[in-house]
Amino acid sequence: MLIRYVRMTFQEDKTEEFQEIFNSSKDKIRAMAGCSHLELLRDINQPNIFMTHSHWESEKALNNYRDSELFRSTWAKTKILFADKPLAFSVESITVA
Repeated sequence: MLIRYVRMTFQEDKTEEFQEIFNSSKDKIRAMAGCSHLELLRDINQPNIFMTHSHWESEKALNNYRDSELFRSTWAKTKILFADKPLAFSVESITVA
């Protein structure tokens, strides 16, 4: 399983707009083949910084989503709201609690 984190810093007056975009697309993302988890996190000290945390069955499943029209349209609406370059990390769990 691939775990994906994407940290995004938004213009302070654009956070509500981003949350609307996320809320309108989250169920469609969760329904993508290979996605088993998606959540949105917010920094407790910097409310304009958000992070998505998602689980994918493989890198291929993630890339299929990233190559989809859903991703392209959602990302186009999201990236214009950024205050800084996003950071993305793909990791795998090596220990289980």
